[in-house]
Amino acid sequence: MTDIIDLRSDTVTRPTPAMRRAMAEAEVGDDVYGEDPTVNLLESRAAQRFAREAALFVPSGSMGNLLAIWCSTQPGQEVICDGRSHTFVHEMGAMSAIAGVMPKTVSSPDGILTWERIAPALEDGKGYHSQTGLIELESTHNLAGGTVYPAETIADISAHAHAIGLKVHLDGARIFNAAVALGKSVEEITRPVDSVMFCLSKALGAPVGSMLVGSSEFIARARRRRKILGGGMRQVGVLAAAGLVALEESPKILPRDHENARFLAQALAAIPGILLDPAKVVTNIVMFDLEGQRMAADLCDALRQRGVLASAFGPQLVRMVTHYDVDRPAIERAIAAMQSILR
Repeated sequence: MTDIIDLRSDTVTRPTPAMRRAMAEAEVGDDVYGEDPTVNLLESRAAQRFAREAALFVPSGSMGNLLAIWCSTQPGQEVICDGRSHTFVHEMGAMSAIAGVMPKTVSSPDGILTWERIAPALEDGKGYHSQTGLIELESTHNLAGGTVYPAETIADISAHAHAIGLKVHLDGARIFNAAVALGKSVEEITRPVDSVMFCLSKALGAPVGSMLVGSSEFIARARRRRKILGGGMRQVGVLAAAGLVALEESPKILPRDHENARFLAQALAAIPGILLDPAKVVTNIVMFDLEGQRMAADLCDALRQRGVLASAFGPQLVRMVTHYDVDRPAIERAIAAMQSILR
């Protein structure tokens, strides 16, 4: 154990004792041959959880999103996405470099697109315009502070997209957090879209891996392209075993992470020099601006000296993320550190 309070991300979680036991005892085979029983079970459980025909285990959420885009578009097309989406900002231009498509960004308040915002960005490919090939959504929205798409908005966008022959992909890296915030199942939220990626290694706490779910035909295509990307793993059941524990057990404890995030947000909002609306913190991500001349990087350095880790996401923008490795006393210590720095 360590005295460091790591609020940089929920990717920093350590495997639980149950995950470690499952990994040590996992039955394995060669997954490229389709013979790893633990991977097969994980993929089956993920597909069932989302009421889909099939699922694919991938090393990362970025690979999952890339595969979804690659398998749903043609080179030269455009992908409509929010201007702050993870796919656009944090995936190193993979959709262009590998899938041969271009992002077409749309700005939206709190990262939540609507059909009214998407429609003006559509291109039918006539004349010399590139053609829209896919619509990509993100829930929860990382850079917007963990905001959540209302289920009705996802359904409305999907219905309009399908009516003109377009598919919709959902970057659901933290979709289980969205489900907790909405009080709905992940299957209910994501039913209208064509494909979903969700991470096992973020809020759910597994050490490695994400899942891509969709139709059997779509997943078969994604499996072949996963191999092109070097994602064909062998006796990977040792990782899938932790993913199974994460999928079955971790969603139950996410409400505690949300409660800690709200507690943190309310306390931070009361500190002079911090701009933050606690009412907008609905999941496990807390983002706030700094007033005056203090820079986010300087604040994060000062916090580090007090044993608290946070992330600077801009000159004056700071992100903190709660997770199961940070309990309420640790949150209180982080708050005390902030108060001492900004007093």
